[in-house]
Amino acid sequence: MRRILTVDDSSSVRQMVSFTLRKAGYEVVEAVDGKDGLGKVGSEKFDLIVTDLNMPQMDGIQMITAVRKLPGYSFVPILMLTTESQAEKKDAGRKAGATGWIVKPFNADQLISSDSEARQISADRSGE
Repeated sequence: MRRILTVDDSSSVRQMVSFTLRKAGYEVVEAVDGKDGLGKVGSEKFDLIVTDLNMPQMDGIQMITAVRKLPGYSFVPILMLTTESQAEKKDAGRKAGATGWIVKPFNADQLISSDSEARQISADRSGE
């Protein structure tokens, strides 16, 4: 079973993402912000990370930058799930290491298909 970390300071968004992914057969772990997410990534292994951009303590881009430096996380897919849609924000996310970008509100099919697309991109980058 694929393990997914969802990181968002909004409990309702975390619950919606978790519900959607669990219903599709994934194991989901929740984090309340980037700092909490980074701590969980440092102590557990995940197959996908879904993170918000704007959060207290550590935003999504800061978290992604830190995650990409950890052993075993160079090619793990990371999706940004955010209300932000500006090109500059997306570019900053890509530069930090985000694999994909989903604008809120999202639907279940969009989230599940984004996981598949992100896995393919990560596999291509890692040479698998």
